[in-house]
Amino acid sequence: MSGLVDKSLRARAEAVIPGGMYGHQSVGLLPDDYPQFFSGGDGAHLTDADGRRYLDLMCAYGPNLFGYGQPQINAAYVRQLEIGDALTGPTALMVELAEAMTAMVTHADWAMFCKNGTDATTMAMMTARAHTGRKALVLAKGAYHGAAPWCTPRPGGVVPSDRAHQHFCAYNDIASLEAAVAQAGDDLAAIFAAPFRHDAFIDQAPPDPAYARRARELADQHGALLVVDDVRAGLRVARDCSWSVLGVQPDLSTWGKCIANGHPISALLGNDKARKAAASIYVTGSFWYAGAAMAAGLETLRLVRETDYLERLQGLGMRLRTGLHDRAAAAGFGLRQTGPETMPLFLFDDDPDLRLGFAWSSAMLARGVYVHPWHNMFLCAAMTQADIDAALNAAEAAFADLKRDAGSLGPVEKLAFLAAR
Repeated sequence: MSGLVDKSLRARAEAVIPGGMYGHQSVGLLPDDYPQFFSGGDGAHLTDADGRRYLDLMCAYGPNLFGYGQPQINAAYVRQLEIGDALTGPTALMVELAEAMTAMVTHADWAMFCKNGTDATTMAMMTARAHTGRKALVLAKGAYHGAAPWCTPRPGGVVPSDRAHQHFCAYNDIASLEAAVAQAGDDLAAIFAAPFRHDAFIDQAPPDPAYARRARELADQHGALLVVDDVRAGLRVARDCSWSVLGVQPDLSTWGKCIANGHPISALLGNDKARKAAASIYVTGSFWYAGAAMAAGLETLRLVRETDYLERLQGLGMRLRTGLHDRAAAAGFGLRQTGPETMPLFLFDDDPDLRLGFAWSSAMLARGVYVHPWHNMFLCAAMTQADIDAALNAAEAAFADLKRDAGSLGPVEKLAFLAAR
């Protein structure tokens, strides 16, 4: 179970925070022994409120790319914080960051900055509607594009008009995509695409190049914009937009999470076709011009350009994937590992209610490795081969626990989040 400090914080939170917690850390979405509260992070490790330290394979749900507290990035942030952060207007860093991002991302001719991934995807939707004068969106069923009423995966507080003008297809299914575009007809404003299928609770899948090319063709044929939502996967699949590896360039792409190594900033990038429309929408926030996160972003992008971080992440990811496969097989379990090696998801065969996944994840946590039973995970550049080997040793012991206790596992209460999907 969670520690005494964590339990105390939970009890206090119940009195002053609806439900005691909200969002992706909501109570009930993870096993009870998972901590809700944390005191710090360093490199690839996370420390909970009770002082227990974990190798963190969630990386703050993605923002940790180069390590918690990465010295050069944090120094850039602090220097700018001391000079000026949230001012009446932006600093020159906004222009410099826009220049750096458009130089890095092939399809991009301009950039706009905000704070959260939801901000960026909502701006993309507005830009597409402003560009086309139309309303309809085509999205893959189950894909996550944020937590605003138009895209949140949970129904509370959402009314039908928030979801109006949306048409859904199956990811990687060209016929389904074509049917959704046909349903939208002359009202099609945008096709939204995840860089790969990274829905919760199900196996991840890479994009079919033919599906990506067809999305590009259909957007062009209908005068609509193609949007790649790279908030989660940006800089973990490629140094460019994730679909660049397929040779497919979107009109708009959305970025966030790790572009400043966890400091709060996100971005909408676009091509010249969408420039006038982007200039016409009104979007803002009191902290969107803040300079410190932009300084952190510039330093993060420098490391992206000048280091082999991505290649090292891919190598570590393959080491983890191969080692887990061997250890699961030796213990008699089918462990499905899907998604890019830098963003793995682990699901067990014959585990429809996630009993095995929850039990194994708890056993990993008890051995100092923070994994997730149903959400994709992330590797960061602060991880080492020794960290991966430690995770594999923990996994071997956790598989042994699971094999011993498999006959006596109790049922896991159905997840509210899963029921709402």
